[in-house]
Amino acid sequence: MSALSKVVRAGVGRRRVQTVVMILTTMMAVTASVLAAGLLVATQASFDQSFDGQRGAHLTVQYDRSKATAAQIAATAHVSGVTASAGPYPVLSLQPHVGANNDGMPVGDKLAPMVIVGRASTGGPVDRLRITDGRWASKPGEVVLTATNAPFGVGGHMTFPDLPGKPTLTVVGLARSAGGSSEAWVSPAQLAALTPAGTTPDEQMLYRFRSADTDAEITADRVALAAAVPNGSMTQAASYLKIKMSADKTSATFVPFVVSFGVLGLCMSILIIGIVVSGAVAAATRRIGILKSLGFTPEQVVRAYVGQALIPAGIGTGLGVVLGNLLAIPVLNDAGGALGVGAVTIAPWIDIAIPALALGAVVATALPPALRAGRLRTIEAIAVGRTPQAGRGRVIRRLLGRLPLPRSLSLGLANPFNRPSRSMTMAAAVVLGTIGVTFGVGLAISLSAIQSDLNRRSPGAAVVQLFGPPAPPAPGGGTGQPVKKADATSIAALIRNQSGTRRYFSTGQTRVGVAGLAGTTNVIAYDGESSWGSYRMLAGRWFHGTGEAVAPSGFLTATGKHIGDTIQLTDNGRSAPVRIVGEVFAMQQVLLTDKSSLAGLNAYILPQSVQFNIDLTRGTSQQSYLDSLNTALGPYNLTAQPNNAQVGSMLIAMDSLAAMLTLMLVAVAGLGVLNTVVLDTRERVHDFGVFKALGMTPKQTIVMVITSVAGIGLLAGVIGVPIGIALHDSVVPVMGRAAGTSIPVDDIAIYHLPVLLPLILGGLVIATVGALLPAGWAARTGTATALRTE
Repeated sequence: MSALSKVVRAGVGRRRVQTVVMILTTMMAVTASVLAAGLLVATQASFDQSFDGQRGAHLTVQYDRSKATAAQIAATAHVSGVTASAGPYPVLSLQPHVGANNDGMPVGDKLAPMVIVGRASTGGPVDRLRITDGRWASKPGEVVLTATNAPFGVGGHMTFPDLPGKPTLTVVGLARSAGGSSEAWVSPAQLAALTPAGTTPDEQMLYRFRSADTDAEITADRVALAAAVPNGSMTQAASYLKIKMSADKTSATFVPFVVSFGVLGLCMSILIIGIVVSGAVAAATRRIGILKSLGFTPEQVVRAYVGQALIPAGIGTGLGVVLGNLLAIPVLNDAGGALGVGAVTIAPWIDIAIPALALGAVVATALPPALRAGRLRTIEAIAVGRTPQAGRGRVIRRLLGRLPLPRSLSLGLANPFNRPSRSMTMAAAVVLGTIGVTFGVGLAISLSAIQSDLNRRSPGAAVVQLFGPPAPPAPGGGTGQPVKKADATSIAALIRNQSGTRRYFSTGQTRVGVAGLAGTTNVIAYDGESSWGSYRMLAGRWFHGTGEAVAPSGFLTATGKHIGDTIQLTDNGRSAPVRIVGEVFAMQQVLLTDKSSLAGLNAYILPQSVQFNIDLTRGTSQQSYLDSLNTALGPYNLTAQPNNAQVGSMLIAMDSLAAMLTLMLVAVAGLGVLNTVVLDTRERVHDFGVFKALGMTPKQTIVMVITSVAGIGLLAGVIGVPIGIALHDSVVPVMGRAAGTSIPVDDIAIYHLPVLLPLILGGLVIATVGALLPAGWAARTGTATALRTE
C-alpha cells in the first residue's frame, strides 16, 4: 500500500462523523436523481421498445366498403409517407351477450359493443399481436380477446342471439396489440359467418409512417390517406399517441416532485461536502505541514484530500443507485402493466450517468479546499497547527456581551461570526432542509386533499352494484329462495322504500362516439337527482336535466371545447347534442351527463357498471341500514356495501416516496449541522477548557453550543418556508397537468397558520437536534484535557 493510500484511509477513518455525513448526502442526491431520470426515461423507452418490437400501428384506419373498393383501400399502402402497412382486414362492430362458463356473470346479459377483426394470424408487417394467455383463434367458433379489458378469460363464452343461427364463440386466448387495433379477433371465415345477411363488413388498415412523432404529423398522414380514397369512405382513424400519452402519465406524474427533491439533495450534498473538506483542511493544517516535510508534493496533498471525499461519496453513490432502483420498482411496474410489457427497469445508462455526474460534482466541490491545502507552505502549516485564527467576531462578541443575557447565551450567539463562511454554508444547508420539509409536508396535505376530492365521485354511506357481491349463503347451507334477475328499476324501488333512505341516484357506463375524438369515449350516465353527489367542480356547475354535461380537464383539452360549448354524441348513426356546463376534477377522460341525454342514441348502459349511491337520513345507523337492505336484496343475490373512502395506489406511492425523501433530506440537513458543530467544537476545545476553568458548568456549555446554531436555524426557517411554499405551488400544478387534469385551487393553497408556525420553527428544530451530540461531547470534555489541547 502506498503512502498516499495510507493517508487517505487514515483521514477517512479518523473523521467518522464527516464520513457518515458524506455517505448519506451523496446517497440522498443519487437516489432522487436516479428516480427522477429513471422514471422519465424508463417508461418512454419501454413504450417505444414494446411498440417497435410489435411493429405497432401509428394509425388504425377503418374504411366503409360501400364507398371504397377493396382495391382502392389496398392502394393506400403506397401513399407517400407510409413505410409499412397491413390489411385490409374485415371488421365488424357487434354486441355480444354473456354465454356460459364466465365466472358467475349472468348468462344472457349484454356486453359492450365490440370491434371484431377477421385476421388469419398474429404476425405481419404491422401490429404483431402478442398472445398473453391461451392460443390464437384458428378454428370456427373461436375468438381471441384483447388482454387490456377482456370481460372474461380463456374458456369463457359469448353469444350473438341477434344474428342468424345465434352463434356462440369460445374464448381461446388473450392478446395485446401495441396500437390497440381491436377488441377481439377471429379467423376471416368466422367473421364472414358473423356478418348479417345483406351487409358488407368494413375494412381495417394498419399503417406505420416515416414521420409520426407528433399529433401534427399524424394528422398530416391521415389527411393524405383520406385524399387517396373516395370522399367520406374513411370512417375512423385512431392514433397510437393516445395510448402512448396514457402510458406516460404514471411516471410523468412522479417526476416533478422527485426532480425537486433530487435538486435539493444535490445542492445540499455540494454544500456539506464543501464544509467537510474545508473543515478537514482547516483542522489538519499542522498535519499537512508534516506530510510536506516528509516529502509529499502539493499534488499528492491535493489528491489525498480529494480522495478522502471520493471514498465516502463513492459508497454513498453506490447505495443511492441501489436504493433508487428499488424505489422505482412499484412505479415502473404500474407503468409496465399499462403497457403490457411486464416489469420495467431503469435504463442501465442511467445507473452509469448519474453516479458519474455525482462523483464529478464531488470532485469539483472538494477540489478548491484541496488546492488550498496543497498551496500551504510547510513551515507556516507546522507553526499554525490547529489553533484557529484570532480576531474574528470580537466586535460582535463585545456587543453581545453588553446585553443583559447570560454569558453562555451571548457567547453562543457570537460564535457564528468567528467563521462566517462556514456559518453561512451551514445556514444554507438548513435552509435547504427547511425547503424540503415545507415542500414535503405541503405535498402530503395536497395529496390527501386530492384523494378526498376524488372520493366525491362515489358519495353516500352505502352502495349497491347491480352486478356486485353475492348475498351470503342461506342458513344451514341450503340454496335459499329462488334468485330473481336484478334490474335497475327493481333495485331502485327497494332502495326508495327502505327505511332510512334519504336520497339516492344510480350511475351506469356506456361508450359512444364524440365529435372531435377518435374511437369511442366512456360516458357515465346518472339516473336521479345527483347534485348532492357531484364531482369536485373546477369551473362552472353540475348538470341539471337533459342536454347538459360536465367533463374533466383532459376531455376538454382533447376536444378543444370549453364551458358553454356544445358537442355531438354519436352511436350507430344517431346523434345527440349536449352542452358542457362545468369542468370537474377527475383523472380519467370521461363525460358525465344525465341518462335522459342519451335517450336519442339508444345507448346501451352496461348492467355490470350500474351502481346505486345512497345517502341516509340523520341518525340512521349505517350497519342497521345495511342489514335491513341486504335482507330485501336477498332474493336478487346481491349485497349492499358500506361506502368507505378509498385511497388510490398511485397517491399512496407518491405519499410514501415523498415522506421518505423528506425524511432523508431532513436527516442530511441535521447531519450537516452535526458535522459543522463537530468541527467548531474540536477547534474550540481549548476555549471550552478556559470557560470551564472560569466556572462554566456542563449545562451552560450545552446551552452555549446549541445557541450558536439556534439563531441560524430560526433564520433558515424564515427564509426556507417561503421558498418551500413557492416550490410546492409550482410543482403540484405541473403534476396535475402530467396526470391530464387541473388541480383545485383549495388543494394547492394549503399553507394556513396552523401549518406555517411549525414549519417556520422547523429550521430551529433541525439545527438544535443536529447540535445536541457535539454539545454533549463538549460538556463532557474534562477541563485539564481541554486546556492541554492545541
